[in-house]
Amino acid sequence: MSRTAVNRTLLALVGLVLLAGGALLLAGGLDLNHRWHLGLPADWTVTDPHHPVLDAADRTRWRGDSWWWPVLFAALGVVAALGLWWLLAQLRRGLTHQVTVPDADTGGTPVRLRGDALAAAVTDGAEQIPGVARARVRLVGRAHRPHARIALLLEPGAAPAPVLRALSEGPLDDARRSSGLTALRADARLRVDPGEVDRVR
Repeated sequence: MSRTAVNRTLLALVGLVLLAGGALLLAGGLDLNHRWHLGLPADWTVTDPHHPVLDAADRTRWRGDSWWWPVLFAALGVVAALGLWWLLAQLRRGLTHQVTVPDADTGGTPVRLRGDALAAAVTDGAEQIPGVARARVRLVGRAHRPHARIALLLEPGAAPAPVLRALSEGPLDDARRSSGLTALRADARLRVDPGEVDRVR
């Protein structure tokens, strides 16, 4: 299993645990255990709406220490920030920031090509195709096997088939040859008008 898959699995498990804990507290606050006969253990304090989660002794134990509440809120803030950073990192990992291409001049040593530079080159080439008003290209997948996702906005009256042919034989073929990639898979979305979207793979 890849590192990305492990991270997303762990993130999903953490989310499920937090969701289960929140649902349990909500069920206790609304007395759903008795109303809906959920069968939760009666000795769980979180299932009793009349019983606080923390008793008086726990709530007042550190009240006399001035450092307690600042440290507590700071720790919770750090945990929340780390969780948000972790989530955003998983969402960004779908993009290919670098493309690995072999270079015969360096004895087969892999060369790194910026993924956004290659995507920008394909975008510029696609917008030169007759009938294309605007293009947007993203590279996703692995560094040694990138996958182009292309969104094209066609001008009124433009035919999709010639545009796709020109896209494959022009910008995409140029990107394959210039980067040394043996293959560059691409998905193209053509928006012909605001109410119709044709997806071609």
